[in-house]
Amino acid sequence: MMHLNRQFAQFARFALPTLSFVLGASLAVVGCSSDDSSTNTNTNSGTDTADAGPDTGTSTVTDIRSRLANFTPLPAPPVESTTLLSDDLINLGRQLYFDQRLSLYNDVSCNSCHMLDEAHYGVDFPDEPVSGGTVGPDGVVPHGTRNAPTVYNAALHLYQFWDGRAQAVEDQALGPILNPVEMGMPDANAVISKIGPIYQQAFNDAKAAFPIPDGQDPATYDPMTYTNVGVAIGAYERTLLTPARWDDYLNGNDNALTSDELVGLGKFLDNGCGGCHNGVAVGGRAFAKLGAASSASVSPDLLMDPGREGVTNDPFDMYVYKIPSLRNIEKTGPYFHDGSVGTLEEAVSLMAQYQVGKTLSDADVASIVTFLKTLTGTLPANITAPEPLPDPSDPGGNTE
Repeated sequence: MMHLNRQFAQFARFALPTLSFVLGASLAVVGCSSDDSSTNTNTNSGTDTADAGPDTGTSTVTDIRSRLANFTPLPAPPVESTTLLSDDLINLGRQLYFDQRLSLYNDVSCNSCHMLDEAHYGVDFPDEPVSGGTVGPDGVVPHGTRNAPTVYNAALHLYQFWDGRAQAVEDQALGPILNPVEMGMPDANAVISKIGPIYQQAFNDAKAAFPIPDGQDPATYDPMTYTNVGVAIGAYERTLLTPARWDDYLNGNDNALTSDELVGLGKFLDNGCGGCHNGVAVGGRAFAKLGAASSASVSPDLLMDPGREGVTNDPFDMYVYKIPSLRNIEKTGPYFHDGSVGTLEEAVSLMAQYQVGKTLSDADVASIVTFLKTLTGTLPANITAPEPLPDPSDPGGNTE
């Protein structure tokens, strides 16, 4: 009976209309405000999903602020961590983030798929639905099946990757290095053998920030470990926040948004978008089933990926994905988990149809997009590649 009750509860959650806006070209992607009832931290099978709540009708500009309790502005960087976020650790993480020597053929870094400049806002090339990986001697470029989410503000997400298989950015950072279609390294030991001679001193300099494993003598502990590669990259990613005019508005500046943008915000709320896209990251806090309101209308190509079911092995998680953050969504196309949608307007329109069973007018879509552009933030200063550390085993000083 308990199993049947659980089945019914799962069915009810997925049947409820939820405007999931499965948009971000990013990912992927820890904390969030505690005032939102849609947040769920359950990572067991039978993933809970967000409920967009009822349609509240036409909003007026004057009542907007009363409806923003589930949104919070960005904190000052870096995002808090259980690790001591020292300058040495953050600088080490930045060095690793841009280093192509973490890949098998020295041609792919974290920044290759999550480019931090203004042209990319933490994602891949706009014409690349999915990213290419390290290129072997045969010249073949391997490709994955999912669109690369933006790394900006990802440390604020409750989960990372489209399927939520990692929770913290420190865990997420380690996955692509060993993925054969991304950076291609065969195993963790191979990574440390390759970069150890280059990075040993930098890891020693940041040693005070690394957690000491149980049973290890702090005096003799060697911080040059694969786990600590992720700790360092994650520390750097915790600095990658992008404050926007939206944050100014949340902080009390009534003039931060124009009247047209406030109208768009009202439509965003009226159509249930804020039921899933809320909190400090405007998403990234829960999961939603693609096609919650109208599964029959979802393109079959979008259903080739099982979503979170591949992580939990629970059939109720089929086609369930992490709700992406909408911060910088204007800059992070193409959209959806497979990068198949080229424009933000089309993504908004399709998600309204899939998730709440609504056909939005072109005017309403344009108005919501007008608001979404207020989430585009200012990039931090520490996003340029540092000079690569020299390889002592290479007498020619080759850093690639």
